[in-house]
Amino acid sequence: MVRENYSFKKYQKELAKKKKREEKIKSKLDKKNIEAKERLALSDGKCAASAEAPRLIGMPSAPPSAADSEQAAHEDITVV
Repeated sequence: MVRENYSFKKYQKELAKKKKREEKIKSKLDKKNIEAKERLALSDGKCAASAEAPRLIGMPSAPPSAADSEQAAHEDITVV
């Protein structure tokens, strides 16, 4: 009588799970890419993705200018 090779079955099952997980991730990425292309097409050539780009909390949207840094330096000094 032939014995079952459980380790092989387990390995095959793990491979199937991994493949399914990768396909799911790929389909989600494809879906996001399609939606982004549609938004771009609907915006009449304007980049809608840049308007919806997330910003870091606490970070300025533009780099500070030299005038801003001079003003900040003067604000730190108090005359008593």
